[in-house]
Amino acid sequence: MSDAAVIAHDLVRRFGDFTAVDRVSFEIPAGEVFGFLGPNGAGKTTTLKMLSGLLRPSAGSARVAGLDVARDAEGVRRRIGYMSQRFSLYTDLSVEENLELFAALYGVTGARLRERRDWVLEMSGLTDQRTRLTGELPLGWRQRLALGSAVLHEPAVLFLDEPTSGVDPRTRRAFWDLIYSLGEAGTTVLVSTHYMEEAEYCRRLALMNRGRLIALDTASGMRASMRDPILEIRVDDPVHAVAALRDTHLASDVALHGRNVRVVIPADGPGAADAAESALRSALGAAGIELRGIRRVEPSLDDVFAFLVRREGGVVSG
Repeated sequence: MSDAAVIAHDLVRRFGDFTAVDRVSFEIPAGEVFGFLGPNGAGKTTTLKMLSGLLRPSAGSARVAGLDVARDAEGVRRRIGYMSQRFSLYTDLSVEENLELFAALYGVTGARLRERRDWVLEMSGLTDQRTRLTGELPLGWRQRLALGSAVLHEPAVLFLDEPTSGVDPRTRRAFWDLIYSLGEAGTTVLVSTHYMEEAEYCRRLALMNRGRLIALDTASGMRASMRDPILEIRVDDPVHAVAALRDTHLASDVALHGRNVRVVIPADGPGAADAAESALRSALGAAGIELRGIRRVEPSLDDVFAFLVRREGGVVSG
């Protein structure tokens, strides 16, 4: 028997004729911060809801904190914390009142309630805001309170569904400091995100697209798996350059990357990048675009993400 905190085996979820999650399998050891990466509509939220006992799998199996999610969904919900994309906080209650409400739901009372409430307030930086209405808090503080409410009962496993959507990078980084502290204390954290910089913070990543798991590795392992050379091109008119280079069919992918253009060259053998560089220079010249610079770069997680999603049929439209 595996001692993993989360085990998913061939999980499937169908809604009528539509398969939202298609035979997804992975394991997460205790204390790991595990990232779920994928575009909107990839199946991340549906998978999290099955693992948290909120949605029954159509097929397959899963165990969370030692319990079978299909046989004991209520037991699973008592052992986990869950923070959804849409905050479950009551905006007309104060910070402290929200914590007391969640404590009552989880059966946290007496001295333990006082201890856990004070810990959450200190962890989230809200000690001086305890009497303030939750609806008056800035978004970043509301997210910290939502996280604190989800871990008030000291769950073994914490599920976070797009927890930093809509906040600035500085607030996002502070939120991740809180996630790290929970992981270091032994909590297993599964967090879904579509932010590439957040994915770098996770110990391992599962990449989903169209309901399927298409990659499972560390961020560095995913980058190393991409063998196709990438050339970064500097021009004055990058939008025109993207269109011109796509028309040449020299590359497997051409896309804007900030103010530059990144071109993925099929790895057909030694010298592929050098040969392509000469052809790309000619194509830009023929289109009347002045080349300012060209260099080979190491793949970013963004590059790998785009490459793998495109290889698996692209994102779901609509």
